[in-house]
Formats: sequence, structure tokens, C-alpha cells
Amino acid sequence: MNFLIDWFLDFWDNMPGGKISRTIFSAFILTLVISIPLGVYWSMTPAAFDPVTEAQADAEEQQAEVTTGYTSVYTLHRLVDTLLTKPGGYISNDKLPPGLWLDNISHWEYGVLVQSRDLARALRKDFSRSQSQSVEYPALTVAEPQFHFDSNSWLLPSSESQYREGLEALREYNIALADKTQSEAQFFARADNLNNWLGDVQTRLGSLSQRLSASVGQKRLNTDLAGDPDAEQSTQVAADTEVKTPWLEIDDVFYEARGSAWALLHILKAIEHDFGPVLDKKNARVSLRQIIRELEATQETVWSPMILNGGGFGVFANHSLVMANYISRANAAIIDLRELLARG
Repeated sequence: MNFLIDWFLDFWDNMPGGKISRTIFSAFILTLVISIPLGVYWSMTPAAFDPVTEAQADAEEQQAEVTTGYTSVYTLHRLVDTLLTKPGGYISNDKLPPGLWLDNISHWEYGVLVQSRDLARALRKDFSRSQSQSVEYPALTVAEPQFHFDSNSWLLPSSESQYREGLEALREYNIALADKTQSEAQFFARADNLNNWLGDVQTRLGSLSQRLSASVGQKRLNTDLAGDPDAEQSTQVAADTEVKTPWLEIDDVFYEARGSAWALLHILKAIEHDFGPVLDKKNARVSLRQIIRELEATQETVWSPMILNGGGFGVFANHSLVMANYISRANAAIIDLRELLARG
């Protein structure tokens, strides 16, 4: 130990560049000392919350009543607000350490953002409108494009500023839903509206499942035109291809899926509350709860310090395949739920 101290003191006294070099070196060490624990803290994902209870508390604070759709809109607002107010704030567009290095939480944020964008689009396109020829609610025409703003913009305008504008517009819509003296703001809890949004969820989860499964590499047959002998596509592709996620992107896909599942399970809990009568009529509430249970399993603690990528039946675990299992089961349950909703 004394040898190391003597070596460092000698290195410090004889450092090339003198005082300037020592200042730069000190700043670098100080940055590391501060960034490492701060980065660990910022990388902690937010805790889950109960959308129904929290929406009720929010309505009481606003001296309003929880009407149909209030819980779902509140949940969307809470998800996006969480991205901006969690420890470290919104990190995806950070250009300085430690946020610059935190790619896992950045991809988690993107997963949450994608689900939030899909729900915002569904609110504007389906849930708030009685039919295809009805007028869009003005606040939603602001909120939906604001949430689709570039997620990596850090200056003029920043992603945070655009998302906050979207939150303000969404809040306006939610307050209007609770106001029984006006009839312009509506949320139509119908089976067809829910089915349309679940179709978007289905494609999102299907894509995530495929990307997660590609962590170990897969040979996939081309099924693009299956089921339609007259179907055509723009260009010819190989009959089978090998798909494998690059090693450095495996943890990115994992945390994107984890963030997407975190957001979706909260949204589905809110949907269960707002669409309760519809689900009960179709005897589909238990199907929705099964989806929520599968998604809750994706949020279990990862005890390993890194995302492992062992073989399918190898010695080491493969966290991506475990996540893909839960995502695939949730997706299969969504397909069954959509069939129940489509029946008369």
C-alpha cells in the first residue's frame, strides 16, 4: 500500500503539463467519483403504482368525479410525467455524464414512451370519438403529436419541453372528462375501440418477442406471404434468414421490453376499470387479468449485475429468452382477448 501511495505522489509531482494536467486529472477523477453512484441511482426504475387508486385520489384533489375514461387518461399522464420526474429526470437525450452512459435506463424510457404514444394515438383516433366522421377533441390533437416528438432532442426544443406541452393538453382533456356540465370531451368505452388499440399492442409485443428471441440467433423461414397465394411484395427475399441481435444491443432490447411491459401493465389495469362493463358482458375480465399477471412477471428483480446471454439449454441463464417467454404469453392472451371482444 505504501508503495502505491509513494508511486502516486511521485506521479502527481512529475505529471507532464504541470498544474494544468493536474487540474484536468483531478476533474476527471471527481467526475468518476460522482458519476458512478449517481448513475446507479438514476438507473433504478420507478416503482409500480395502482392506477385506479391514484386516479381516485387525483379526482378528489381536483374535487371531481371519476368518470368513464378518467382512469386511463390519468394513467397515460402519470406514465409520461414519470419519465420527466423520476430520479435523473428524462435521460435519453442527455449529452453529459452520467446520463450519457446510462443506455439501459434510456431504452427503458423508450419502451414506456412507445406504449404512451400508442395510447395517445388511440385516444385521439378511437376512444374520444363516437364514429369515423366525428370531430377530434382539440386538446388531443395537441397531446398526440407532442408525445411523438423526437425522443433524443436536447436543445431548442428539448424533448422534455414538448412532452410537458403534451401533458398540459392531456390534463385539459382529463379535467373536461370529469366535468358533467359539458359534453364535448368524451371517452367511449366500446368493445371495438378497445379491440383496435389491442391490435397495436399485439404488434408491439410480437416485435419485442422476436427481437428478444434473436439474442441467441435464429434461422427463420420467410412467412411474409403465407396464407395468400396471390400476394406479392416489393422485392424478393431469401427463403430463410439468420437473425441475431448484436452482442452490445442485447441489454438494450431487454430493457426496452421491460419498460414497455411496465407501462402496459399499468395501462391495462386502468383499462380494466374503465371498460369493466364491456369486459364483463364478454366474460373477458379474467383474460385481461391474465395478461396483467404475465406482464407483472417481467418486472421481477434482475439479480445479475448484467444481462446474461447463455444458450437456450446452456449452463448460464438467458434473461432475454425469459423475458421473451412472458412477452409471448401476454401476446397470446391478447389474441384470445381480441377474439372474445369481436364476438357478438
